[in-house]
Amino acid sequence: MAFSATDVKNLREMTGVGMMDCKKALVATDGDMDKAVEWLREKGMAASVKKAGRVAAEGMAYAAVIDGVGVVVEVNAETDFVGKNEKFVDFVKGVAATAARENPADLDALMECKYNGTELTVTQQQQEMVLVIGENIKVRRFARYAEGVSVPYVHAGGKIGVLVSLETSLSAGQVTELGKNIAMQIAALNPRFWDKAQVTQEVLDEEKKVMLAQMENDPKMANKPEQVREKIVMGKLNKFYAENCLLQQDSVRADVFEGSVEAYIAHVAKELGGEIKFKDAVRFEKGEGIEKKQENFADEIASLVKG
Repeated sequence: MAFSATDVKNLREMTGVGMMDCKKALVATDGDMDKAVEWLREKGMAASVKKAGRVAAEGMAYAAVIDGVGVVVEVNAETDFVGKNEKFVDFVKGVAATAARENPADLDALMECKYNGTELTVTQQQQEMVLVIGENIKVRRFARYAEGVSVPYVHAGGKIGVLVSLETSLSAGQVTELGKNIAMQIAALNPRFWDKAQVTQEVLDEEKKVMLAQMENDPKMANKPEQVREKIVMGKLNKFYAENCLLQQDSVRADVFEGSVEAYIAHVAKELGGEIKFKDAVRFEKGEGIEKKQENFADEIASLVKG
């Protein structure tokens, strides 16, 4: 029976075993998925196969600069308790160090890299952690910046990890405070865009349509001339930028600088006598987008008693 790359990927998701070993299993079992799972279990590679299906929506988001490379990762576990486990935290930091060192093209490539300081792949080390901790653990995503100056920020012990990339003529130490304050802004407000230049015409047209409709339904506005309403809409669009675009937002650190983020960056650059440009950022919030299973503990206990 022939098998495809998708079959290999599906087997990996079912078992948590590395791609190459999944391929070997499918070759050995002539593409039979059930027999491939059994083959991996017999070889001791899929000892945690039952845990692999459980929802992992807790865990940790982590950001750091390692040997000049900025990296942010999210690793999930099943419970918040495990997210604070020292061994789990060390594993997350090791994943970040691996991503920084190896520069993998994507998540699959990262999982096949040698885990930092060991001869095991990241997938194999993940499997070790599942066995040691007793929960489903999954490296979910990562991002890295090798160019420019990166500034990391971890909020609430790993609830949110932010990595800010700056292009600057100044040293990393000189822009660290600025970068951290920008990262805190991103963590707190989760802006939809970095800059108003990124807002597409489609988005603007939709916002304008909503604003005009609101005025049509407002007795005070409905009778105003069209030109007046257009001017009001333009004013409202500026407010939209200030609410949704990082650089146009008011700084959340008003105790440090009162004004927009872009004005804050310009202020620091002038004060230090150099150039600073916000280049990019990544914000990972632990478990975002993962549908958490609602446990019914009474039913679970009843099923255990029956079993």
